[in-house]
Amino acid sequence: MQNIKNIIFDYGNVIFLLDFQKLREGWESIAISGPDAFFSHGVQHPIFDQFDKGLISPAEFRNFIREKSGKEGITDEEIDAAWNSLLLGVDDGTHDILAELNKKYRTFLLSNINPIHYGYIMDYLKEEFGFENNDHLFEKTYYSHFVGLRKPDSAFFEKVLNENGLVPGETLFIDDIAANLEPAKALGIQTFLMQAPDTVQAFIKREGLL
Repeated sequence: MQNIKNIIFDYGNVIFLLDFQKLREGWESIAISGPDAFFSHGVQHPIFDQFDKGLISPAEFRNFIREKSGKEGITDEEIDAAWNSLLLGVDDGTHDILAELNKKYRTFLLSNINPIHYGYIMDYLKEEFGFENNDHLFEKTYYSHFVGLRKPDSAFFEKVLNENGLVPGETLFIDDIAANLEPAKALGIQTFLMQAPDTVQAFIKREGLL
């Protein structure tokens, strides 16, 4: 990592921990067959792309899940519980690291997310940390369902670069999915693939970014 002035963070599995085994069990609990092909790490049905981009509503998403399961009687709460079972939380100390990085670098959050997960996470941040949102930890946050773009669409990266006047070669992007790094690399952005058991805290320390 050389001449880094800006850091763009993915959220899921970089900052906010995910558990795809729990999600598999969640899908199975509402009779979703082939859960790994439906949604797993780096693999997802096209419905999730639409949901991430804000092209369908939570009600439309839930109705699709009912059709997929073949059980019209599944409640909104049961669907949300299954979908949110993926979400674990943020490790102690991670927010502190992000706050320190925000003092030294221009930092940004770039997340593929949907309204159901967004609402759950905002509630979690309030209950666990007393945060209203993530805004104080970054110069700016970009959530896919608000902007109508999602990774790996290069336009999502271009939006962040252009709106903030970032030089690609001075910018680092961290994500847990290799395919999401490719458009960033093509734009000249430095990248890092976050893979368990590595953590963002260990990475920052190892690279001497603080």
